[in-house]
Amino acid sequence: MCTDGVNALQLSGTVEQIDEAVALCRRWTHRAYHSAADAQFAKTAASLEAAQGLLDQVRALLDEAGELVEKEAQAADAVTIKAV
Repeated sequence: MCTDGVNALQLSGTVEQIDEAVALCRRWTHRAYHSAADAQFAKTAASLEAAQGLLDQVRALLDEAGELVEKEAQAADAVTIKAV
């Protein structure tokens, strides 16, 4: 659906792709955290654990954005195209 010059379906798909990329980074960060923790690199592990938390927050915001795209697209007025 296209509203106000924005293809809402495409925007929703873009948000989903960003979330998938962040999810992959989150998994890599989690693996690195375990590697650091297993090697007893406490400060490195702590930083990676903090990064995981921030990536979780990013994913929550992206989830919210995806839901908002759908709600706002439904609430927007229909686009009317007129020949000039």
